[in-house]
Amino acid sequence: MKKHLVLTILCMLLVSGTVWAEEVNQIVEPQFKNASVHDPSIIKVEDTYYVFGSHLAVAKSTDLMNWDIVASGVMPENPLFSDVTEELKEAFTWADATTLWAADVIQLEDGKFYMYYNACEGSSPRSALGVAVADEIEGPYSDLGIFLKSGMWNETSPDGQIYDATKHPNTIDPDAFFDTEGRLWMVYGSYSGGIFILEMDPKTGFPYPDQGYGTKLMGGNHSRIEAPYIQYVPETGYYYLYTTFGGLDSAGGYNIRVARSENPDGPYVDAEGNDMVDAHGPTGSFFNDVAISPYGVKLMGNYQFEWGIGEAGFQTGYVSPGHNSVYYDEETGQQFLIFHTRFPNRGEQHEIRVHQMFMNTDGWPVAAPFRYAEESISPISKAEISGKYKYINHGKDITADIKKSTIIELHEDGKITGTVQGNWEQINEFGANITIDGDTYSGVFVKQWDPTSKSFDLTFTVLSNKGIAIWGTETEEEIPQENHELPNEEKQANNTETNKSNEAKSSNSNSVFIMIGIILIVTLGIVLPLLRKRK
Repeated sequence: MKKHLVLTILCMLLVSGTVWAEEVNQIVEPQFKNASVHDPSIIKVEDTYYVFGSHLAVAKSTDLMNWDIVASGVMPENPLFSDVTEELKEAFTWADATTLWAADVIQLEDGKFYMYYNACEGSSPRSALGVAVADEIEGPYSDLGIFLKSGMWNETSPDGQIYDATKHPNTIDPDAFFDTEGRLWMVYGSYSGGIFILEMDPKTGFPYPDQGYGTKLMGGNHSRIEAPYIQYVPETGYYYLYTTFGGLDSAGGYNIRVARSENPDGPYVDAEGNDMVDAHGPTGSFFNDVAISPYGVKLMGNYQFEWGIGEAGFQTGYVSPGHNSVYYDEETGQQFLIFHTRFPNRGEQHEIRVHQMFMNTDGWPVAAPFRYAEESISPISKAEISGKYKYINHGKDITADIKKSTIIELHEDGKITGTVQGNWEQINEFGANITIDGDTYSGVFVKQWDPTSKSFDLTFTVLSNKGIAIWGTETEEEIPQENHELPNEEKQANNTETNKSNEAKSSNSNSVFIMIGIILIVTLGIVLPLLRKRK
């Protein structure tokens, strides 16, 4: 009888242990709710993140992963204004426009929210830039007036000279920020004469007088540089000026770049020491991408991680990612890159994306390869690092081509083989140094959610002293599957909207079975004496 009882108990423990192991092996896939806000500029109010963008679009999130639309469309019904078509009529009239471009909102010392709005004709730099104010972040906003205009052909510009679109700015794409001394600045500009910066009055939100267009930081001669955003990082003591090079549509080759300075108003230099004020095409040129492509640290451009054999998840890739903002968490030191992007095989559809950033040993930001899914950087063992990786080299070019991943292997002896050859080493607990073709890249190893493999995989993101970013994400496959069927646009879009599935593999199976073994040993220690007594 007791033998049967003991066997029954053991069977129950084995079954329950197996069930428990399966439950531990099943982890919930991160969930995302996507939203479309072009040119997202971020601000955090209490526990909520807001992004303000073009066409008076606004979205909010509490976790940087799930976004809800607050407002969208330049129409009387938009809740941000009582009637924006009437409130900002002067700007629409000057710019001969019916919509608004990239907005930026900042909270000033009076506790109110100041929205820097801009309207642009589109095919020319005839633009108006003004400010509106609200007591609450979601409005309603009241116009305080226009303070800067551009595109006044054959007329005197704010700097006292006849407006020249090759030298003077297009007054759009504003970003207002405080420096470490509490001074307020606004950086702005797109194409035309370049990127400029003005010092602002923190009491009124308007520029101090007699600055003209301000100080020029980069661009000119209609070079395709726009969307400036400046973020100070206390760990390095630098101000980082983010811009986007190229054109915003799916064929434009939009890509995110960064330079840095010890002062908010420059001069800004890239990783090679190039002064960004020299980043422009020659006199008489127009959209000369070749002339500007060597400048700036390129963080991200068009790319796609290819499928491996047996993979069928959402294929990760971006087309024309850009017009970013940055959120720096003063409590945790975390940094997040917020931008819009288009996607392979989806035309001009665009969505918000957020990627975590880390500072490398040279004091430059590197962007994580996958979108933020609440990952945190943590110690990685050398044994975990060795293996095969899907590899992306973003280069420095401005191109509509999509850079597709190839396969490399990081060997335990520090060698790299595959489509490129070189060496790698781990620095401290999660730092990464990679040398390829004589160039050294510095960054981090970090585990991230990979929507293609549907698991948390080890990745690396590193940057060279030439300002070139390379990425890797671990894979079991040596060669990507040939002729893998692409999902149609409708299926791809649907995957992006829901981006949900049931379960993913866990890396804790060894620990689980050790625990089961301990339970069995303890149980046998109890029941075996009972069997001996029975005998």
